[in-house]
Amino acid sequence: MKKIIYLVPTLSLVGCTSQHVEEKPNVIVILADDLGFGDVSAYGSTTIHTPNIDSLAHGGVCFTNGYATSATSTPSRYALMTGMYPWKNKDAKILPGDAPLIINENQFTLPKMMQQCGYVTGAIGKWHLGMGDGNVNWNETVKPGAKEIGFDYSCLIAATNDRVPTVYVENGDVVGLDPADPIEVSYEHNFEGEPTAISHPEMLKMQWAHGHNNSIVNGIPRIGYMKGGQKARWKDEDMADYFVDKVKNFVTEHKNAPFFLYYGLHEPHVPRAPHQRFVGKTTMGPRGDAIVEADWCVGELLAHLKEEGLLEKTLIIFSSDNGPVLNDGYKDGAPELAGDHLPAGGLRGGKYSLFDGGTHIPLFVYWKGKIQPVVSDALVCQVDILASLGSMIHADLPEGLDSRNYLDAFFGKEQIARKDVVLEAQGRMAYRSGDWIMMPPYKGSERNLTGNELGNLDEYGLFNVKADRTQHQNMAAQQPELLDSLKQNFFAEVDGYYRSEVEEEPLK
Repeated sequence: MKKIIYLVPTLSLVGCTSQHVEEKPNVIVILADDLGFGDVSAYGSTTIHTPNIDSLAHGGVCFTNGYATSATSTPSRYALMTGMYPWKNKDAKILPGDAPLIINENQFTLPKMMQQCGYVTGAIGKWHLGMGDGNVNWNETVKPGAKEIGFDYSCLIAATNDRVPTVYVENGDVVGLDPADPIEVSYEHNFEGEPTAISHPEMLKMQWAHGHNNSIVNGIPRIGYMKGGQKARWKDEDMADYFVDKVKNFVTEHKNAPFFLYYGLHEPHVPRAPHQRFVGKTTMGPRGDAIVEADWCVGELLAHLKEEGLLEKTLIIFSSDNGPVLNDGYKDGAPELAGDHLPAGGLRGGKYSLFDGGTHIPLFVYWKGKIQPVVSDALVCQVDILASLGSMIHADLPEGLDSRNYLDAFFGKEQIARKDVVLEAQGRMAYRSGDWIMMPPYKGSERNLTGNELGNLDEYGLFNVKADRTQHQNMAAQQPELLDSLKQNFFAEVDGYYRSEVEEEPLK
C-alpha cells in the first residue's frame, strides 16, 4: 500500500472577493442526528407526521438523491465543516467525549469562510468533532474548539447525548459548573465510589442493551465515566428546549447583520428522552416521539424567524448526519414498536452501513420567496455545501478541497450536480456513479449489535439504485465492463487511502 499523506488545505489563499454581492442571506444549517430517509413524511411516509420539516421540503428543493459522506456522525460532520472527504483524515471516526479537536486550527472551514465574508457565526447543539488538545480539563476554558475553527459563538454538547461529559459547553466553558465540585472524565476506568449501570441497576430509569453501562446521569447509563459537576449536568428531557432558546437568542441578537448558524439537533439519537409533552405523540415509542420533538424544534425556529422578519432573508439547509438505527444501545422499544414504519424509507441498511441507507439521507434547501418548490433528483452531497455557499457569497476557496460548487442544483435551478461520490462507513468505502453503486468486498460480520446490515460483501457488489432501491440485485456478473470502469474510477479517487480489509471496531 502506498504511504498515506493527510492533506490539510490552509487559509493562505482564502478571503472574500471585492465583487459586489447582490444578496447575502442569513444561512442556517440544521443537521439532525440518525434521522433516516423514511423518518420524515416529506418523502411519502404515512407512519409519521413531520409538518415543519416537510414545509422546508415542500417550499424549497426536496432532494431525492442527497447524501452524507459517511454512515456515522463524526466523519459526516467533518466533511460538512471542512469540505474534505473524512476518509482522508485518520482521526475522522466516531469520537469519545474527551477526544481532541480533529480539525486543524489552520484548516479552511465553512465557518471561517462565512466569517471572512462578513457573517457572524454560531454553533448550537451537537458537536462531536472533539474539543481541547487531548488532555481536557473541563473545569477551565476548553480549547481549541468551535472558536478556533471559525465560530464566534457556540453552545454545544461535546459528543453525543449518550456519552460523558453530560454538560453543556458554552464558548468553551461548562455551563453552571460549581468550582467546588470539579468534573473528572475517563473512558478507561471508573472513579472510586461512582455508581454504574452494572453496580447500581436500581438507579436506572432506562435500561441498556449493549455498550451503555458506565456512569449513570439522570437515571440513564452512559458511555464513559464521569465524576463531579452535579449542578452542571443536563436533564435529557429539557435538552430540546434548552437549545431552541439558545437558537432564538442567537437569531435575535444578530438579526441586523448576516449570520451563519449551525444547529445540530440531538434527535433521534439515543438515549431518546423527549420532553413529557411529546411522549405518546406517536405509536413508535421514544424514537418516534423524539422525531416529533425534532420537528417541533424546526417549527420553533421557523416561527421565530418569521416573528423577527427574517424568514425571507434566511437560507435554510436541513439534513441528517447519517442513516437511521433502531436498537443503538438502549431498550426503548424502538424495534418492537416500529410497526410498518421504515426509517430508511425502503433503502437497504442504515447507520454504520455501506448499503445506501447508511448515507442516503433527507436533504432540503429552503429560502422563502427566492427558491421555487421542486423535487430534485440531482446527486448532491453535504461535502459540497461549503463550496456552493462560497459561490453564493463570492468567497475565495483554497485549492485541494473535495467540495464542489453546485449552487444552481442546491437552488433547484439545475437537476444535474455530482457525477459521482465516494461514500464511507467506519473505514469501508463505496462508490456511487450516476444511478449505480459499486461496493468492494470487505471481511467482517453481516450485522452489528444494532441489527443493521453493514454491507460486508464477499464479492464486488454492483447495484442500480434507481431500478433497485433495495439493493438486492447484484449486477456485477451481468455488467462486467461497467464494474471494471467504476472500479478504475473509484481506485483512482481513493488512491493511497483505500484498505482492502477493515478490522471491525467495537460498536460505539
